[in-house]
Amino acid sequence: MGESTMFDTTYHFIMKRMIETGVAPHHTEIASSLELPMESGRQALHDLMSLNIPGIWLVPNTDYISSFAPFSNLPTQYRITVGGEQKWYGQ
Repeated sequence: MGESTMFDTTYHFIMKRMIETGVAPHHTEIASSLELPMESGRQALHDLMSLNIPGIWLVPNTDYISSFAPFSNLPTQYRITVGGEQKWYGQ
């Protein structure tokens, strides 16, 4: 199996955090978790988003994750409940 890239690592961290908390991480959390300088964490987020992966995007002109498929970081009418716990929103 090939070596993990920064794209893979960043994607995995964001998805894991969304699953655990129901909220997308800020780039400062990405940097801290990946042991990067803050600006490198922000750049890793923007680099991932620049891949134009369907279903993931930032709030326009910000560093905030708006959507990370299948989750929405903003409340929507699509509530996701697992095991009686509702802390996620779907796209």
